[in-house]
Amino acid sequence: MRAGGSERSLGVPGSMARRIDVTGAGGVRLAAWEFGDPPKTDRAHDPSPSASGDPSASSAGDRPGVLLLHGLMGRASHWAPTARWLSARHRAVALDQRGHGRSDKPPRAAYTREAYVEDVEAALEQLGLGPAVLIGHAMGALTAWQLAAKRPDLVRGLIVCDMRASALGAASQHTWTEWFRAWPVPFATLADVRKWFGEDDPWVERPNPARGEFYAEVMAESPDGWRPVFEPEQMLRSRETWVYDAHWEELAQVRCPTLVVRGLDGELGRAEAQEMVRVLPHGQYAEVADAGHLVHYDQPEAWRTAIEPFLNSLGDA
Repeated sequence: MRAGGSERSLGVPGSMARRIDVTGAGGVRLAAWEFGDPPKTDRAHDPSPSASGDPSASSAGDRPGVLLLHGLMGRASHWAPTARWLSARHRAVALDQRGHGRSDKPPRAAYTREAYVEDVEAALEQLGLGPAVLIGHAMGALTAWQLAAKRPDLVRGLIVCDMRASALGAASQHTWTEWFRAWPVPFATLADVRKWFGEDDPWVERPNPARGEFYAEVMAESPDGWRPVFEPEQMLRSRETWVYDAHWEELAQVRCPTLVVRGLDGELGRAEAQEMVRVLPHGQYAEVADAGHLVHYDQPEAWRTAIEPFLNSLGDA
């Protein structure tokens, strides 16, 4: 692990965080972003091999660890308001997953379920966060519960945000492929990005400024305009490794307390969410009104209100 000792921006105003590079499956470099004060141990800032080579070298001090995992096409900065709020009582870290944000995007790397899960496993160990609370949105939530099933020693609590356990099927993958093709890239300005994803995108039922801002955060300026920081083909490759399968079996293997959260207008329906809670050995349920799929981004205050009692029930140990 290479610790970045300076404060670096995640790319949006007010989202300063300390970057720590970790090594994921197959040697892929991943960017983790720590919010709030760094751990009290000096070793966390020591770039020497003896410190970085020891998985326990970076201790969470007296604060319990939380790792936040974005969804497909997302990035760590989407968690910034939540992570800053959490950092008052937790060591809060958000991860740019492979192919996303400022993590590496090797064209020949594996973009499989196993690779994503192994990346998070490696991040928890190298950051010294475990046993941690995992908070995941969409694809990140699936990764979180698959890791919780695989490594219960690393996960003491889990929050699943708007991710289905049912198989989505071939039609869903085809729809996503056609959607990517419809993007009018490159965008001339960020204002064009916000307008298209917030108003003009055929997937938008009514104007949604938060959605426009969400996608503006995953764009970078190039010589011919604004383009996504990810490769759409890599996103489709990532997605095809879960859409054809159901994931109830792994959900049933999660032993830690788990909160399933949905937006009332999100992709996870109430009946399926409640069935997920029933299947989970220690499941709980919460929903956020006036929120779509981007629950934590649409309604950040209501999102915090929904998850705070669950976090309090886990205690600080």
